[in-house]
Amino acid sequence: MKKRKKELTFLDSTKNRTRVRNYFYISLLVLLVVDFFVHKHGHFSWEEAPVFFAVYGFISCVSLIFIAKVLRIVVKRKEDYYD
Repeated sequence: MKKRKKELTFLDSTKNRTRVRNYFYISLLVLLVVDFFVHKHGHFSWEEAPVFFAVYGFISCVSLIFIAKVLRIVVKRKEDYYD
């Protein structure tokens, strides 16, 4: 007898996806607010600025995406390269 694999159906509902997304945004907002009250011990003065690491992480992520798009032009091969 074959066992059936259980499928995750929790996020199939639009209502549940919206609810999870809203909880995610609320948790991000709470973390940003808490960041104003936590004393940081940075090596440089700009590391102690409020929400520095959130902004730094966002800029780094967006930069990596744009760098990957440029590198794709360099690394990309023709469709029949391996033929």
